[in-house]
Amino acid sequence: MTHSAKKTFVSSVRKTSTVCAVVGTSLLSIASVSAQAAGEVNIYSARSEALIAPLLDTFSKEYDVKVNLVTGSADALLSRLQSEGTASPADLFISVDAGRLYRAKDAGVLQPFETKQLKEVVPSHLQDRDGYWYGLSQRARVIFYNPNTVSASSLSSYEDLADPKWKGKICIRSSSNIYNQSMVASMIDAHGEAKTLEWIKGLVANFARPPAGGDTDQIKAAAAGVCDIAVANTYYFGRLGQSDKQEDRDVYNALSVFWPNQGENERGTHVNVSGIGMTVSSKNKDNAIKLVEFLTNKESQKWYADVNNEYAVVEGITPPKSLAKFGNFKADNVSLSVLGENNRLAVKLMDQGGWK
Repeated sequence: MTHSAKKTFVSSVRKTSTVCAVVGTSLLSIASVSAQAAGEVNIYSARSEALIAPLLDTFSKEYDVKVNLVTGSADALLSRLQSEGTASPADLFISVDAGRLYRAKDAGVLQPFETKQLKEVVPSHLQDRDGYWYGLSQRARVIFYNPNTVSASSLSSYEDLADPKWKGKICIRSSSNIYNQSMVASMIDAHGEAKTLEWIKGLVANFARPPAGGDTDQIKAAAAGVCDIAVANTYYFGRLGQSDKQEDRDVYNALSVFWPNQGENERGTHVNVSGIGMTVSSKNKDNAIKLVEFLTNKESQKWYADVNNEYAVVEGITPPKSLAKFGNFKADNVSLSVLGENNRLAVKLMDQGGWK
């Protein structure tokens, strides 16, 4: 990293491991510590610090590599990468949702890379088909229901949510949400444009209220009786179960999870990922690759899944305690590259179908 680039980066960076000791010192001191280490790696992360920093600290200690971390919203960090171009100090970009990772790839801020380990341990459908990014954890977008008002036998699939029997009973967030856009993108892959539009219209007709708030708000609304079922990501539910607040745990205990599309000939429950890609500006490629491989080893995958209330991408890792009691499920194994490729059409259809 050049002196001028380092100055820009250090102004907003969190320094892990060996770097923690030099926070608040001069830029010269920071450069000196960097020279003593085996190198560095710089990360822009849309995943919050608490959900990844301890892993980065462990990596720093094991490999003697300084890790610099900048966190922010995915859209803000992507814009920053675009504006910085090849002068960006970032080596890696972490984001949530394959749709956002596709946007980064499409914007030209990522470069492809691969190693034998990554190709072997990350299932092919959970990585970019051209090697621009790799999944780090999985989340499922499922149906949450109150067993006191809804029988599990009345639930079946995402497609069934457009049935008039659910009129006024569904809570889900807005069409501007990338998680919903990716779910619709997977529906396009499964059924085509016309049938997906028809499904969207039916789903919208069954909304209990105009979309508002995030996934947690939908889950809480179902627990409060505002709606009978909510569509949301599993990790939001897991967080409620792990919360220090009794009211959150009450919501968690009031609802059950239903895994859609589990029939023998059905595609399985829609899943998405948090994932990581290497920037075109990377000046520390070897250390970046070491870190990505570290994040996909079994020990890291277990920690990452447990802390984030998500599912590991590497096989053989037990689910976090907050989700384990809901059992295993068959996941849709469509290539997640499709979610990004179908995103624009998904947004168009959601608009045509009246999904606000």
